[in-house]
This record gives sequence, C-alpha cells and structure tokens, in this order.
Amino acid sequence: VLTLNGKIRKAGDKIFASNGKKVDFASALGSCEEAGGTLATPMNEEENKAVLSIVKQYNQYAYLGIKEGETPSQFEYLNNMPLSYSKWHRYEPNGKGREKCVEMYTDGSWNDKKCNLYRLTVCEF
Repeated sequence: VLTLNGKIRKAGDKIFASNGKKVDFASALGSCEEAGGTLATPMNEEENKAVLSIVKQYNQYAYLGIKEGETPSQFEYLNNMPLSYSKWHRYEPNGKGREKCVEMYTDGSWNDKKCNLYRLTVCEF
C-alpha cells in the first residue's frame, strides 16, 4: 500500500521517497528539509539498493546527501562526518575539488559531480 508506484521505499528504519522532480543540489536539499527529512544518504548496501530502486523507477541520476569536504577528494556526510559506506563508480571520485556533490548512477554506483546540474530529488526520513 505504501509503495506509491515505487516512489517510496523502506530500508531499516529509514524511508526514502521522491517527488519525481529534477533540480540542482541546493533545491533538492531544500525540498527534503522542507518535508522534514534530508537528501537520501545511503549508509549501507540495503539503503543504497532502496535509493537505487527509486533511481531506476525514474531512470534518472539522483543527488545524494554527501558532499566534498575541505580536502579535495575527501567526501563526507552533510553533517561533516566522514563516510562510513561508499559505492564509488570505478575511477571515481575524480573531480579533485571541482565536483563537490555526489550523484547515484542508474546502476547504484556513485560519481562526484558539480552541484548545479538537474538531478532527481530523493529524500530520506
């Protein structure tokens, strides 16, 4: 009943949802925070798969709640904590300070990317 045609997924104690909109990183984060959550931030394989199922449903890359820290190529959560789980695509991250956001590909792997591109909004609650 809660799947809403694949727009909502549960993994552990997190719920992931998308409004289907493609916007830049700041707008995506703002929409999620307005709804009482944050950008989807997979912390393990199960959560990554839940986000991936939404990404596949829309066939769109999505921004994740991960950003580049002060040190180039060092990525962290939005609360500035270091990553405890990652699923980088081969040869990624490679932006070396020029690509501060992270997107999920339609195969579930991650890529560092500029923050001003339009990507699918996927939030977590």
